[in-house]
Amino acid sequence: MRDLIKAIRVTLVLWGLVAVLYPIALLVVGQVAFPYQANGSLLKNAQGEVIGSALIGQPFSSDRYFNSRPSTTNYSSTNSQNDTAGILKTGVSGASNLAPSNPALLDRIKGKSDPQKAIAGAFPTLQQAGIQPTADLLYTSGSSLDPHISLEAARAQSDRVSKARGLQPNQLETLIGQNIEGRSLGIFGEPGVNVLKLNLALDALPS
Repeated sequence: MRDLIKAIRVTLVLWGLVAVLYPIALLVVGQVAFPYQANGSLLKNAQGEVIGSALIGQPFSSDRYFNSRPSTTNYSSTNSQNDTAGILKTGVSGASNLAPSNPALLDRIKGKSDPQKAIAGAFPTLQQAGIQPTADLLYTSGSSLDPHISLEAARAQSDRVSKARGLQPNQLETLIGQNIEGRSLGIFGEPGVNVLKLNLALDALPS
């Protein structure tokens, strides 16, 4: 009986530590020291309205904005006409898992299999503007939610955006430079540009 009581006490103590105190401590530290990250890295427009997260990409198709990477899940958009099961509303992520040797990958890029997720469907302005798309404007990311594009992909779209907005190309080059995000911890990945942040900065330019 004595051992049973000790076991119950140890269980209650551990439960209090790892199931109550530890989560509360993380919540407090997160809200005090890292409130922006802890609350989803939410981004707001000039009117103070939340329009997205810096962690999840969004589709852009207007000539006035920089385009994001293609997404196999349309960035989990709730506007998908084919999402009869409501799967995309859950924020699902995932790649197409098509190998470079798979003909279906080339069909997708050319817009034969799914124009809404292909370079010819999701990014028609790239071809029409004579832009040579970079790899990240052709291929989806592993999560299909990637909010970043490479510096080359951003610069490849500068002429189109500058013409649509009546801006000088050097203005966009400066804007891209101001929105470059470096490697994680200084060593992981490559420098890139968060598309939603870049487009927000674009809207903030004097018209």
